[in-house]
Amino acid sequence: MNMKRFLKDWTLPVAIVVGTLSYLLFYWVPWLDSAGDFMAPIIDTLFPVTVFLVLFSTFCRVDFHQMMPHRWHVGVLTAQVLLVALNCGIVFLVEADVEQKILWESVLTCIIGPAASASPVVTGKLGGNINTMTAFVVMSALASAVMIPLVFPLLEQTAHIDFWTAFGIILNKVALVLILPLVLGWLMQHYVKIVCRWIASIPDLSFYLWAVSLCITSGITIRNIVHSGASVSLLLMIAFFSLVLCFVQFAIGRGIGRHLGEEINSGQALFQKNTALSIWVAYMYLSPIASVGAGCYVLWQNIINSLELWEFRRRQK
Repeated sequence: MNMKRFLKDWTLPVAIVVGTLSYLLFYWVPWLDSAGDFMAPIIDTLFPVTVFLVLFSTFCRVDFHQMMPHRWHVGVLTAQVLLVALNCGIVFLVEADVEQKILWESVLTCIIGPAASASPVVTGKLGGNINTMTAFVVMSALASAVMIPLVFPLLEQTAHIDFWTAFGIILNKVALVLILPLVLGWLMQHYVKIVCRWIASIPDLSFYLWAVSLCITSGITIRNIVHSGASVSLLLMIAFFSLVLCFVQFAIGRGIGRHLGEEINSGQALFQKNTALSIWVAYMYLSPIASVGAGCYVLWQNIINSLELWEFRRRQK
């Protein structure tokens, strides 16, 4: 297998490795400190831009007439609410044990977050329906914006969250990287059709843009782990539980989809999370250590996505 084929087949793991090694290089080599300080604000700005471009290029090929509610949307959202309720019950049971509480709060951040903004990209490459998946991403963002300010004050008495303030902040963050590219994609399809068709004709454009954002996310995740201040045993437990949760949500989503006729979409919808938003809300309302769960989750989910894509290509051949 030549290098070009390898990079195409394993784009997501390569992006994770590049992002991880890039951060560790700046962390371990002292004379790169000034370069790291210079690059940090650029990276922080580049990340939402790449997510925006991923979605904009995806929405240029979405059929907006097919973005209608489906039964599997209700099934997946119901499963998410039940998983959130179960996790909250566990947090209340282990509240006296600080490490156990942080562990289960980190798991909660991986459940309560909305579907990944880029999930239609993978869904499309797996043969799923990007139109209904895009509709679900919007619904999921609204559901998470309601659940987070309702649930977090119950878990952390110090998390004084005004519901409408938190709802507005979350929606604002989601709108910039989800609603705005959605509106622009619709405008391009109706009023700048030539450019829209050109963007849609570029093979795997959304996928490779997403790989760039994953590279950045991986570096941020490693930074959060390195600076978390948590014990090694707690970090290992968080990493392990986030891996198990990946498979649990994937299996539940696929199970719902098998009954409702959308197995690929349903599996990706419950399993693939907007971890950037999850990390942010953990920092804001829980604890920095709890954000490590979402950081680990993004690594696991993209490794699993890569295996899914490999298996899909193998079956096609």
